[in-house]
Amino acid sequence: MVSQKITINNPSGLHLRPAGVLCNEAMKYDSVITFSFEGGTANAKSVLSVLGACVKCGDEIELVCEGADEDVAMQALTEAIRGGLGE
Repeated sequence: MVSQKITINNPSGLHLRPAGVLCNEAMKYDSVITFSFEGGTANAKSVLSVLGACVKCGDEIELVCEGADEDVAMQALTEAIRGGLGE
């Protein structure tokens, strides 16, 4: 299991479009990918779960990847988040 804290820098937070980009990226990997925010945990492979976390711009999440390809998944997801998730 690997985890990393990362700040969401999208101006509108994780609304529908960036949440979809995050989920599509997460679904490329076999690892279980979740993130923690304000005491809750969201499944990064579920758009509804990501949207339900209500993550805003400037919020810090803790991304967790667990599985055979966890290191590659963590690198790809952190790069996608830092890149603005398509925005």
